[in-house]
Amino acid sequence: MLGTTIREVSLALREGRLSATELCKKCLKRIKKTHYLNSFITVTEELAMKQAQEAEHRLLRGKPHGPLDGVPFSVKDNFCTENIETTCASHMLKGYCPPFNATVVQKLLDQGAVLVGKTNLDEFAMGSGSTDSVFGPARNPWSYTSSYREQSPEQDPDSDWVITGGSSGGSAAAVASLSSFMALGSDTGGSTRNPGSLCGVVALKPTYGLLSRHGLIPLVNSMDVPGIITRSVQDAATVLGVLQGRDEKDSTTVQFPNLATSLPEDFDIRDICVGIPKEYHAPGLSAETLTQWGRVASMFERAGAKVREVSLPHTQHSIVCYHVLCCAEVASNMARFDGLEYGHRSAVESSTEALYATTRHEGFNHVVRTRILSGNYFLLKQNYDRYFVKAQQIRRLIAEDFRRVFQSGVDVLLTPTTLSDAARYSDFIQEDNRTRSAQEDIFTQPVNMAGTRHPHRSEIPTYSTVQNLETAHIYFTSCQRWKNLNTCSLCFRRCFHSLSTVFLAKQRL
Repeated sequence: MLGTTIREVSLALREGRLSATELCKKCLKRIKKTHYLNSFITVTEELAMKQAQEAEHRLLRGKPHGPLDGVPFSVKDNFCTENIETTCASHMLKGYCPPFNATVVQKLLDQGAVLVGKTNLDEFAMGSGSTDSVFGPARNPWSYTSSYREQSPEQDPDSDWVITGGSSGGSAAAVASLSSFMALGSDTGGSTRNPGSLCGVVALKPTYGLLSRHGLIPLVNSMDVPGIITRSVQDAATVLGVLQGRDEKDSTTVQFPNLATSLPEDFDIRDICVGIPKEYHAPGLSAETLTQWGRVASMFERAGAKVREVSLPHTQHSIVCYHVLCCAEVASNMARFDGLEYGHRSAVESSTEALYATTRHEGFNHVVRTRILSGNYFLLKQNYDRYFVKAQQIRRLIAEDFRRVFQSGVDVLLTPTTLSDAARYSDFIQEDNRTRSAQEDIFTQPVNMAGTRHPHRSEIPTYSTVQNLETAHIYFTSCQRWKNLNTCSLCFRRCFHSLSTVFLAKQRL
């Protein structure tokens, strides 16, 4: 039952073939069994059982709150959860228990969903491997499958495992290991799609402004988006339907008109035009990923879709501009952690300056401190025009590239998610965080850059769904063409085995 979709388990709950408490116990047992994955920072066992019992009573009365009533979910530990420790995987916030829920968390709870825990991440979501957490790295569930072990019989999976991707690696691992049916991540430059790809689950980055950011501890305000991780395209659409909408607590949210999130049972791929960006043939792209990319494009052609090459000429500048803008906003956002209001406070109080300095040195890891320093450098008066303003100008050009492509008749873009499949942890840590992030985010961050230029007009909003494990691919399109995205996603699924079926066949935890 843990390997089923939300739609299937929801039907079983409503028909009485399964109780909410029984399902919750199964997920909690699974979390304990797969503890070595380190995908969870906090397990909310007592709260989960209480919520499951309440859901069971509603279901027995035939009055469920919605399609998610009684369904277990997990939340990345940078979303605020009322009276539940929210750490951002950092010493700085150890012991911090927010007095409120993030809007997206509250919407799931209002639907009757059952919160089983908070998941692991890179500290303050700064990373692409979920390896820079104060609680230790998250591990990819596929490291422990028989198929992976057969490929590397000489390797001990307990000492040489593959990464989950990041920074929402704990959320992706939780869904992939069947510990929860859905999970919330955050996506600033690919932090939901990257781990979704490497863990073989469906990851959706909604349009900026479609989901509320209230209660999501910010990294880059102009790019952060709550992400959705599930095991099927239909489930991602169901969760999106619950979470979307305007929030008075987040002024950047908008109500998109006529955005139907339900998926068609029958569809015709022949009217879809799929674009292949030529600039995404990037240095370092593995032969396996390139081959799979070509296979998927050919599959759409055989199904009747139109496939053509397109150009996004400013893509080559995107990762550099992203680094400048990300660091600049990080420097601003991290200023609130000063040891005075909440979070870690140093014992050194010889002066205010000493308190600030030692608190931030003790509370932040090297990666966070480096980005703060870089951001403050870019924002210096003598550097502001040269770096920050110039990056914003290039950002506008990147947005224009996407707008031009979609206005030319292209419905969706098909690209790889990462340069290669999941790296071994021992190989991944050979390079520094900055280098790895630049490599892993090269295909994902341009849409964060482009999609935030006009969030209320939603001209370049972006959706993406990850479709397979070895070399997952992204489909993204404008908000008005959400139905076309679903059509492509479902077409892909019907041409290949169901991901859930493949995962259960291979899983040997």
